[in-house]
Amino acid sequence: MSLFFEYAVALEEKAIHLTRIALIIVLVWIGGLKAFRYEALGIVPFVANSPTMNFFYTHEAYEYKKHMNKEGEYKPENIAWHEKNNTYLFSYGLGIVIAGIGILIALYPISVKLSAIGSFLAFGMSFVTLSFLITTPETWVPNLGDTEFGFPYLSAAGRLVIKDVIMMGAALVTMSHASKKYLIEKKTA
Repeated sequence: MSLFFEYAVALEEKAIHLTRIALIIVLVWIGGLKAFRYEALGIVPFVANSPTMNFFYTHEAYEYKKHMNKEGEYKPENIAWHEKNNTYLFSYGLGIVIAGIGILIALYPISVKLSAIGSFLAFGMSFVTLSFLITTPETWVPNLGDTEFGFPYLSAAGRLVIKDVIMMGAALVTMSHASKKYLIEKKTA
């Protein structure tokens, strides 16, 4: 049995690098998807209901519900509404930020300092995302007659948000790892 634990300990460095790669993939992919309408619409409830982000949109939070397309659905009138709302423009900017954070983390072989900063930013981004559990009504199952609604019943949107706890932990691991290497390099330089 101790052989298993010795093997697990030997995997630590590889596991940290795999965690870093996972963060990079998720951040760059999701950031890139923000350039597409369906992904921009997916974040509307979060941004519209956020007291710290809703100013990016021109319309009030309650208005978006009647202008949402389902994934894969094409309704030009809804697209026009979202163009006026700055939905797409905000999403493009957010996508650049998210992909940029992933790229910073990917710089680990070149600059552990920038990689550590990227991981710190990923941690902060996850913290903001988790705040949507408080500000976005769509993260909880609505009261539509069943007895299972509200807290602790996460909706699909809530289940998407809660996964950022994993990203937050992964970002702390990679930030700590890159920072440790940075301090060693600084000391030996």
